[in-house]
Amino acid sequence: MYKIRPYFLSSILCGALFISLNASGQQLSKTVPDLPKNWHQMDLKTDGFYGISLSQAYLFLKGKKNKTVIVTTIDSGIDTTQNDLKSILWVNTKEIPGNGIDDDHDGFVDDVHGWDFLGGKGGKVDNAETTEEVRQYFKLKDKYQSITTAPPGQEKEFAFWQSVKTNYDSTMTKAQTEIKELTTEVNVLSATNYYIKRELKLQSDQTFNLADLAKLHTTNDTVTQSKTVWESVFSQIGGDTNNAKVLKDITEYYAKQNNTVNPDLDARAKIVGDDPDVRDGKPYGNNILKTSEGSHGTGVAGLIGAIRNNGYGIDGVADNVRIMSVKAVPNGDEYDKDVANAIHYAVDHGAKIVNMSFGKKISPHKDWVDEAFKYAAAHDVLLVMAAGNDNQDVDLKPQFPNDTYLDGTTTDNVISVGASGPKPDSTLAASFTNYGKNHVDIFAPGVKVTSIDLDAEFNTADGTSFASPIVAGVAALILEYYPSLSASQLKQAILESATPLTGTMVIKPGTKQKVDFTTLSKTGGIVNAYKALEIASKMKGERKK
Repeated sequence: MYKIRPYFLSSILCGALFISLNASGQQLSKTVPDLPKNWHQMDLKTDGFYGISLSQAYLFLKGKKNKTVIVTTIDSGIDTTQNDLKSILWVNTKEIPGNGIDDDHDGFVDDVHGWDFLGGKGGKVDNAETTEEVRQYFKLKDKYQSITTAPPGQEKEFAFWQSVKTNYDSTMTKAQTEIKELTTEVNVLSATNYYIKRELKLQSDQTFNLADLAKLHTTNDTVTQSKTVWESVFSQIGGDTNNAKVLKDITEYYAKQNNTVNPDLDARAKIVGDDPDVRDGKPYGNNILKTSEGSHGTGVAGLIGAIRNNGYGIDGVADNVRIMSVKAVPNGDEYDKDVANAIHYAVDHGAKIVNMSFGKKISPHKDWVDEAFKYAAAHDVLLVMAAGNDNQDVDLKPQFPNDTYLDGTTTDNVISVGASGPKPDSTLAASFTNYGKNHVDIFAPGVKVTSIDLDAEFNTADGTSFASPIVAGVAALILEYYPSLSASQLKQAILESATPLTGTMVIKPGTKQKVDFTTLSKTGGIVNAYKALEIASKMKGERKK
């Protein structure tokens, strides 16, 4: 999953956290004011934020009729009870809910709103997976770790092993370093959380936020220092969060990194029960989509199509979609088998757009995923995917999946999305985003983007994981009103909507160097819903009947 480390941690570790622990009464540095919750939908000229001009798009559509579009999110699951989503969930009308029978004979029992390819018997789910390079390292190390040249006839696998080993070493070094930092951070945040809750007289299940801290007046040095820590945390993340969310994010990331260093390599077999290296067509998984791990998928779905103008939650980009949830992304790297099967499931059940906010460094069964991409293309389905959060040039260091097949050919039904910030200044390209003049198509808002979360909550996050569904939402909006357009035409309208920002110098992700924004993607610009619709309105539809 493209889930970057909670962005506030490093600055806390280096700054206010240790200051507060060693000296009371220190003043906090000034922080950037919170962005509007819907900044990603705003217009630069009208509102001052580099969003997608969605209000202008809906003015353009006023009075026009639309048709429902099915959008699949291949992700971590979804909160099927979320008020902003439950009425727009895709429903498999061929299934009778809860009868334990595969009514439509498609191999999936009671798949009413989608399917969980990580599920097992008894409602269990294989969520705590490690990275692909770790899985492959332990699979191949006994065979290759003691040799330096490829055995005759095994050159291809040995070259793959070398790639695995390089990525494994890098991943392990990062994980081990971050675990040391995270141990300190978790300990400090847990301790200060205790002092704040005690001072505010909160029960164990109650939370506090920035506004609650403002009510806290004390002469106790320990409480004052604890308050300073949490003020810094909330100021850097944004005012919508609370202590429980912060602790949940950091502990989840800690668990993810710990599972890199100490992986449970038997989890898949114990829970799902299949062999991820054998694609035999046999059914596996379960129909449970709402789990405690569904925050990421819920936020993604919300950005695409959360019910608009209902006075609740957020407004999605598209106004007439049905969200089909396919769970295939754990708190670690997804399996190629699951990705391929998830795409097939989406296509076979009527999806026209698929959002894929995940990715990894190694793809042992890329041929399976390539076949699924071709299957989607043959059925006129658009695939929208996150470019990744490693601040790397994916032209030089590819991420998987991607739009280039093993034979070197490419497909025109895939859009790769980088993440942009709210202002047209040096920070317009998000510091974490991947980029690539040849393999990243377009940028979209991905910094401090707010969406819905589990159990009627909000989540403000960074990541191409949120930039991608914004583009998927624009694609769905276009298809709603111009249903005769093909997947390649949707892509064309979206890419042409991005004005090349020639002359806009930005900090190149992962460096201190400034580069022209146009060097970071094919279009050199940011998606614009209004312009995309205007372009689409002039196209002659080519969708296959």
